[in-house]
Amino acid sequence: MAIIPAHNAARLSIAPMMNWTDRHCRYFHRLLSQKALLYTEMIPASALVQGRALHLLEYNPEEDPVALQLGGSDPVALAAAAKLGEAAGYSEINLNVGCPSDRVQSGSFGAILMKEPDLVAECCFAIADVIDLEVTVKCRIGLDDQNPRKILPDFLSRVSSAGVSRFIIHARKAWLQGLSPKENRDIPQLDYDLVHSMKAEFPKLHLSLNGGINSLKEAKAALATGLDGVMIGRSAYQRPFDILAGIDEEIFGIQNQVDAFQVVRQIIPYIERHLQAGGKLNQITRHMFGLFNGRVGARMWRRVLSESSHIGGSDVLIEALSYVAQEGDK
Repeated sequence: MAIIPAHNAARLSIAPMMNWTDRHCRYFHRLLSQKALLYTEMIPASALVQGRALHLLEYNPEEDPVALQLGGSDPVALAAAAKLGEAAGYSEINLNVGCPSDRVQSGSFGAILMKEPDLVAECCFAIADVIDLEVTVKCRIGLDDQNPRKILPDFLSRVSSAGVSRFIIHARKAWLQGLSPKENRDIPQLDYDLVHSMKAEFPKLHLSLNGGINSLKEAKAALATGLDGVMIGRSAYQRPFDILAGIDEEIFGIQNQVDAFQVVRQIIPYIERHLQAGGKLNQITRHMFGLFNGRVGARMWRRVLSESSHIGGSDVLIEALSYVAQEGDK
């Protein structure tokens, strides 16, 4: 399986999101953008190494380039998991140092590792020592009572010394005490200026901005400031056509005319294969609810997919699509 370099694609990437960016979501997203870098959900290294849950690595070559995001704090386990990811054909190995969930904290990985930059560096070095893929880190600007303007440059310096040259920085602190993971998405305030100052302080590092980017216009504005990349999360999932269909032309300068109706038709063979293998329709269609967001007929599109995907086949998409077309012609 050919491995597509992820470095250039990182100019615009779609964030790893638990329970969202699975292989069906990524296949759908790839139909909308040929160039954006896609990410897996965060996969615990222990699930792959101790649990042997290798099905978590399954993906379709059509999704490339795809980065595998791992969670963990054991260098040995992370290295072993990264080798499995490389063998599976992924284009990049990313270490999660940003997730604030209780489950992640209990496993001593995710955002809590912002307190242990030397351990993060050790983990990254161990991974890079056994694979040929680029190793990257997704982090926060700080944690709880830490002063981001003091700890973030130290974090970048220590971890980059292990050979990491690309970081995705979620531009807000993570609060593990008193805030839920959901609240951590919006509180406290974003600090884009700090990320910009890090680019000035570490000009040789490839820094991508994450957090609060809700449109390609905002992404382009961030890139225009000199940052190397932008990562978009929930907006890309909730409004996939609005975000992904314009990425190739707006961000990469490559013409790619995407038609939402054609995307529905293009995914039907994939759906048929999934159903024949014993899969369920709603495992795919749940990622497509927002495809026609903002268009006449979008409500009926969502309603048909929601109500019929548990009992029907790909004909459900054709029925749902007919409402969008009919109402759109009025």
